[in-house]
Amino acid sequence: MIHPSSIISDSAIIGQNVQIGPFCVIGDNVEIGDNCVLTSHVVVKGHSKIGKNNVFFQFCSIGEDCQDKKYAGEATFLEIGDDNVFRESCTIHRGTVQDDSMTRIGSRNLFMVNTHVAHDCMFGDDNIFANNCTVAGHVHIGNQVILGGMTAVHQFCHIGSHSFTGGGAIVLKDVPPYVMVSGLKHVPQGINSEGLKRRGFSSSTIMAIKRAYKVIYRNGNTTDQALPILNEMAETEPDIKILADFVASSKRGIVR
Repeated sequence: MIHPSSIISDSAIIGQNVQIGPFCVIGDNVEIGDNCVLTSHVVVKGHSKIGKNNVFFQFCSIGEDCQDKKYAGEATFLEIGDDNVFRESCTIHRGTVQDDSMTRIGSRNLFMVNTHVAHDCMFGDDNIFANNCTVAGHVHIGNQVILGGMTAVHQFCHIGSHSFTGGGAIVLKDVPPYVMVSGLKHVPQGINSEGLKRRGFSSSTIMAIKRAYKVIYRNGNTTDQALPILNEMAETEPDIKILADFVASSKRGIVR
């Protein structure tokens, strides 16, 4: 169903059973997969490729030019997976040629009201972004991450899977997997144990992750001192390897 008040480019590709409500604008080089819903007043610009079963509430702006002064009108891209929900007034920008020309969002993510995702971000699956989250350019976020309301993430930061930020957190450095942070100085607050329980992590695995957290944050180790210990722990607990690899690959340094 396409409302007659909506404007759709002749070059746009619209899948089966797509619902486009009143006053939407679909631009050139847009591809929208089957069973998507655009409730009303949604703008989608190209080059944007959207998967199946995504829902966009009113006033979303998807695939817009980025807010980077270096952007000079180059052809850049946005890819969105399946089963995502974008609540009112979300803004998602395409990439830039200074990176990989791509912003990519996985599947089954929830973007609450007024979330902003800047250029060149790479998001995984099953994440939740609460109201008014702001994610700057080139940020990478793993899977099953929760960003509390009004969280602001600095450009180029990486946020590991199963981590959690409290409301109003200002994230200036990388957040390792499983870790909770909060406050204006993004202070680590332990591991996201409740979230891990809900996702089926065993008690023994959660205890191992807690011990790994202490190695990084409570035993007086530098990152270089902690890494060999984490790698040794990972030999018997595979989920620690995710943490060790993240810490080893961090370029901005992790939250401390």
